Amino acid sequence: MKFFAPLFHFLFSIGYLGPAVMGILDSSFLILPFGNDLLVVGLVARHHQGLPWYVLSAACGSTIGAFLVAIVSRKLGEDGIRRIAGDKRYENLKKRIGQRSGIAVGVAGLAPPPFPFTTVIAAVSALGYPLWKTLVINFFARGIRFVILGILAVKFGRHVLRIASSAPFEWCMAAFLLLCLAASVFSIVHWMRKPPKKSSAAAAGN
Repeated sequence: MKFFAPLFHFLFSIGYLGPAVMGILDSSFLILPFGNDLLVVGLVARHHQGLPWYVLSAACGSTIGAFLVAIVSRKLGEDGIRRIAGDKRYENLKKRIGQRSGIAVGVAGLAPPPFPFTTVIAAVSALGYPLWKTLVINFFARGIRFVILGILAVKFGRHVLRIASSAPFEWCMAAFLLLCLAASVFSIVHWMRKPPKKSSAAAAGN
């Protein structure tokens, strides 16, 4: 695809490391829906024998990205995530997760966009769900997802690539990428900004 040629050429050129790099970006603070899905499909379509290694690379990259989100979320704490996500959204997510944090992480790893993967990882981490469980569940959930995509790529990958190289698809994806970049900048600014300190009155009330 012309619009994504530089990025995808680079990721294709580094072979098995490509999905890992994209996975770190896609699962952390950047918003690039379907980025790693398309990359894995393209790589497997061109090199069927490499399917296990592409899947492993993508799952590892996603897990590293989830680790970064979890570490930042633990430092921010529940109050910090609440300020970033908003009280209403955070409370709704907290009620849905409840005692099912592991299931939530698994579903987030399996589900395609627009499922809020990063928000789920941030929420369960802020709520104190064990980090090692979050990473293990995410690794296997992402692994299952990319295995399924890899198998589909072996059978239909060439057709997907032909569609992806068409002009209408490129224009749509270009517009979509601009929206993703804008959303990514907004996301990073919110994550990097320190939560406002409690006022002295609030502190005195506690």
